[in-house]
Amino acid sequence: MPSPRRTVRTTTTTRVTVDADRGVFMISVAAELADMHPQTLRVYEARGLIEPKRSPKGTRLYSQADVEKLRRIQAMTSELGLNLAGVERVMELEAQLERMQRKVETLEGRAAQLQEEIAGLETRRDEVRADLVRYERPGTEIVRAEDVRPARRTIKVERE
Repeated sequence: MPSPRRTVRTTTTTRVTVDADRGVFMISVAAELADMHPQTLRVYEARGLIEPKRSPKGTRLYSQADVEKLRRIQAMTSELGLNLAGVERVMELEAQLERMQRKVETLEGRAAQLQEEIAGLETRRDEVRADLVRYERPGTEIVRAEDVRPARRTIKVERE
């Protein structure tokens, strides 16, 4: 008896990496990934909580970042008990905090640059001071500035 033919199947998996901000999910897929109804996404969009990209034909396209934001909104409303106005305020404050953190980082970087410049200027000042000499009159000797005490002036005050 002949042996039965065996068919060997190979499967190929292709992975595509997409920028997290690129809109790739239609509303039904995004709603399923965020575990909510598509109408809820429309409500969030109307409130300005989420802003999906649009295809050339006007179809809503949600990114991975949008889906993660939707999950956060869902967690704030269901687990923390916030209403949508509270979610809006939390998101505004988070955006403000992020802007402030970037500003602080920029200012810290600039402060470090200025500290380096100040250190360089102080070094240069010390080098220059060591080379300065005081010249009084012809025929007197030249001395370093650090070896000479500043001359005191006497001011005569007449009283009536």
